[in-house]
Amino acid sequence: MSERPESIMPPIEGSCSGREVFALRALGDSMVPEFEHGTVIIIDPEAVVKDGSYVIAKLDGEFIFRQLRIYNDKYFLQPLNDLYETTEISGLDDLEGVIVQSGSRRKNMKKYS
Repeated sequence: MSERPESIMPPIEGSCSGREVFALRALGDSMVPEFEHGTVIIIDPEAVVKDGSYVIAKLDGEFIFRQLRIYNDKYFLQPLNDLYETTEISGLDDLEGVIVQSGSRRKNMKKYS
């Protein structure tokens, strides 16, 4: 089963500058159990990217939320839910930002780095 574009809600055009931190809501189940449907994720376009980072990428004009995996100098976007396929990307230029924080309420926010 492949992920549809509703894996995240894209930023509203003109809502912030291209390199500012922004928030989205994860939709669907491709990233469970770490990110449940409706979880708010905070994305930093300037954050350091490394193997294992949770990222937002833009592929064929669609946004996708996945975990970045790097094997033998190849880049992959891997879902946490095994029902979805891993996608190979050409490189880090496909990435829009790194998830630096998530949660549904302030008291249960998680930080990633």
